[in-house]
Amino acid sequence: MLDVLVVGGGPVGLYLGCLLAQRGLNFAVLEQRTAPSTHSRAIGIHPPALQAFEALDLTAAFLERGVPIRRGQVRGDGHLLGELSFQGASARYPFILSLPQQETEGLLERRLAQLAPGTLRRGVEVQALRDVGPHVQVTARSGGRVQEWTARVVVGADGTRSRVRDLCGIDFPGGAYADTYLMGDFPDTTAFRDAAAIFLGSGGVVEAFPLPGQRRRWVARTGALWRGAQAPDLAALVRARTGFALPAGDCSMLSAFGVGRHLARRLVAGRVLLIGDAAHEVSPIGGQGMTLGWLDAAALAPLLPEAAVDRAAAEPALRRYERRRRQLARLAARQAEFNMLFGRPARGLGGHLRDGALRALLAPSIQPALARAFTMGWLSHQEAPWPAS
Repeated sequence: MLDVLVVGGGPVGLYLGCLLAQRGLNFAVLEQRTAPSTHSRAIGIHPPALQAFEALDLTAAFLERGVPIRRGQVRGDGHLLGELSFQGASARYPFILSLPQQETEGLLERRLAQLAPGTLRRGVEVQALRDVGPHVQVTARSGGRVQEWTARVVVGADGTRSRVRDLCGIDFPGGAYADTYLMGDFPDTTAFRDAAAIFLGSGGVVEAFPLPGQRRRWVARTGALWRGAQAPDLAALVRARTGFALPAGDCSMLSAFGVGRHLARRLVAGRVLLIGDAAHEVSPIGGQGMTLGWLDAAALAPLLPEAAVDRAAAEPALRRYERRRRQLARLAARQAEFNMLFGRPARGLGGHLRDGALRALLAPSIQPALARAFTMGWLSHQEAPWPAS
C-alpha cells in the first residue's frame, strides 16, 4: 500500500516526487516513456520556480546550467519599440532562466534518485483506475506484463492527454486557438547575448531566446500548422521578417505546434488529484506552463500526508487547493492570450496602434508591473496582473 502514486514522470511529476520524498511518504512515480526525452521543448523557468527549488537544494544546479534572460527587446518593422528589463521583477532572481526541458528533467530525476532511489518506474502505462473508498486500485502494463498498484492517493501529472483524467471521467473543456507556430534551435549568430528579442511585423511575430551553449531558439508565427516543415523553411521566415540569417544546417530541433486552452472541471475527485498540464493547458507563448505545474505540486505536497492518513479531514484543504489552482490557471491563460494578441499580424493602422500601445507599456513607470507579470511574480505573491475571467 503506497501513500501516493504519481502518474507521470515529466518535470512536474518528478518535482512532486522529490517533495514527497522529503516528507517521508511511501510513493512511486510511474512514467510511460522508457527513457528520458531528448527534445528541448519548454525552456523558460520563472523566478517563483527557482525560489521553490531552493527547498530541494536544486536552484544552484539550475543556475549553473541555464542562461539568465535579464531583458527583452521589442522591435517593430525595422525599428526598436523599447526594452523590458526584469531587474525589479524579483529580489533574488531578476530574470527568466533558459534551460532546455531535457536538462531540467535530468536535474530533477537525479535529485529524486538521491532522495528516494527506485521510486521512478519507467515503461509503465496505466490502463485502469478504480477508487474503492479507502484506497485506489491502479492497473498498469509494463514490458507486456500486467501490474497492480494500490495507493491511498493517486496524483495525475500525465500531461494534457492525461490518462488519469480520462479514467476518472473529468471533463477538460476548452479548445484550440487559431494561432500556430514553427520553432527551432540554432547556433546564436546575433549580438543579443543574454537578451530575448521579439520582432513584431506585418507578417506575425518572431521570437528569439538565448539557450545554453551559445545557441538560440527562434519561434515564428505561421498562417497554419506547418507539418513537414524543415529547418530552411524556418530560416527563410526569420530572414524575411527580421533580416537575420540562420545556419539552417546546424538546427538541432524543429517543431511545428498549435496552441490551446483547457481547464479541468475538477482537480479533486475523491482520492484522485490532478496537477500540471493534466489539470490545465495554457498556451506555451510566454513559457508559463511548466512553472504553473511546479507551483501546483508545491501547493499540493503539504496536503498529501494528511490526505493519505485521513482523506475526510483533508477535504477542506484540498478544495481550497482546487479553487486556487483553477484561479491561477485562468490568470495564466489570460496572460498567454495577451502575449499572442500582440504577436498576430497587424498592418497599416492596426500596426501603428499596436506599436503605440507597446511603447506606452514599455514606459519606465509601467515597466516594473509588466516585468512582474511576464516573470509570473503574481504566482508567489498571489497578485494578479489583471482580473480572472
